[in-house]
Amino acid sequence: MNREGNRPMSMQVLSEIETMRTPGEQDATRKQIRGSSLLLFGRMLSLGINFFTQVLMVRYLSTRDFGVLAYGLAVVGFFRLFASLGLQDAIPRFVPIYQENRQYGKMFGTIFLAMGAVLATGIVIVAVVWQVPMVLMPFMNHESLPSLGVLSILIALVPVETADALLDGLFASLAGTRDIFFRRYLLGPGLKFGVVVLLLWMKSTITFLAYGYLVAGTTGVLVYGSLLIKLLREQGLLQRFRLKDIDIPFRETLAFVLPGLISAIALCICPVNAFLLGRLGTMSEVAFYRAVGPVAELNNIVFASFTLLYTPLAARLFARADYRGINGLYWQTAAWMSVLSFPIFAVTFSLAKPLTMFLYGARYAPSGPVLALLSLASYFNVLLGFNLQTLKVVKRWRYVVHVSAVTVFANLVVSTALIKQYGTIGAAIGSAVTLIGYNLLLQAGLSATADFHVFDRRYLTIYLTIALGACGLFLVGSLTSLSFYALLPVAACVSFCVLAVAKKKLNFAESFPELLRLPFMRLIFT
Repeated sequence: MNREGNRPMSMQVLSEIETMRTPGEQDATRKQIRGSSLLLFGRMLSLGINFFTQVLMVRYLSTRDFGVLAYGLAVVGFFRLFASLGLQDAIPRFVPIYQENRQYGKMFGTIFLAMGAVLATGIVIVAVVWQVPMVLMPFMNHESLPSLGVLSILIALVPVETADALLDGLFASLAGTRDIFFRRYLLGPGLKFGVVVLLLWMKSTITFLAYGYLVAGTTGVLVYGSLLIKLLREQGLLQRFRLKDIDIPFRETLAFVLPGLISAIALCICPVNAFLLGRLGTMSEVAFYRAVGPVAELNNIVFASFTLLYTPLAARLFARADYRGINGLYWQTAAWMSVLSFPIFAVTFSLAKPLTMFLYGARYAPSGPVLALLSLASYFNVLLGFNLQTLKVVKRWRYVVHVSAVTVFANLVVSTALIKQYGTIGAAIGSAVTLIGYNLLLQAGLSATADFHVFDRRYLTIYLTIALGACGLFLVGSLTSLSFYALLPVAACVSFCVLAVAKKKLNFAESFPELLRLPFMRLIFT
């Protein structure tokens, strides 16, 4: 009798996988899925806090006041793009490589260069705005002029949020996932929730909320800094720090700046369009557009959780010239993200209008189509995986610059025309079209990478199932008069069907063998 026939099915699957994949690919992919799943759990934990906070805030504030806050945060996001100097991706790109090669002088030099440059730029932006408030005038119209004081407070978030993003990348590079879990998904959301609770209890104004956001962000960065020192000490890296050995890699790092900066602008299409909408429209239109932004961004929960660990792992594989490992890591991660994100997409896209009214009330009914369009664009980004991050890792920076510049220009032209004609829905259409086009261009750029497949046929079944399920659910929601509560079970059934088709390709047994000890897990995933 064939001994293979007596082996459990999960072990047969693992055996087949190991014969197809390189050791580097197996180890990197398993580390990526497991570590990212911890971050995903944390993100889901914070989801409830952030979501409840958003609903309380939208319902308490008037439509105009919420529009002013959303517009102010959009302006902050616009300035933060330039404060980051594109260096937010430099740390997870270079630090793992220098650590892998034991070039500790360059590793610390990269950290000092990135942190010092973005903090200095952010502080300069804040100082200029405080000293010359008229700098904000081009970002405002006659309706938003009274909110100049709120903007002057929120602008101080520029260096705070930029430093926070850099620390995220640093902790991911050093495998500090537990610290990211605590700071990003427990402390941060908890502080903002506390600010909103105080706002309601004191029946205060939007000015109090702006100050509260600033205090919460600053507190989070200070906590992050103390955790960083502890992590460096635990890993023995602090002992390797020698001031005389610091080697700041200006050339390598600065070559990363332009692609990072332009691609960051391209990825911030939604905040930029909120700014355009506020400049060309009204604060109420900004509110309708931005109220559903966090709901649409739920489609990126899995994507964002996996991003922090993907770039350092891909960078290590690139340092070993293991391009086949990068391809395996890329598509296995993309498949996981697509399946895990599908239930969110099913609800936010197919049930967009009833979901919006359920969350925010009838006065936000115009936000329903906006949610559907933004959700489609966000999920399309998830489906194609980490194309931008991979292009940066393999040093295709010139291509990233060209594609990002074209996207930024196209968005400004298309969205401006659509906003003037259609207002809020025009901003949503412009965002969706340019984001989808940007992802297609980035995916095409991966074709020049050695041993990399622009699409891996091993996952064709998963993507076809997702497409059929999404289209079918959309038709059911559009052609029937079923209520929101009746459609939710239908969405759950479709999501389960997607998981049933994808479970073998996801290699769940390889990534989480310990969970298969649970009977109900074995029934689902084997």
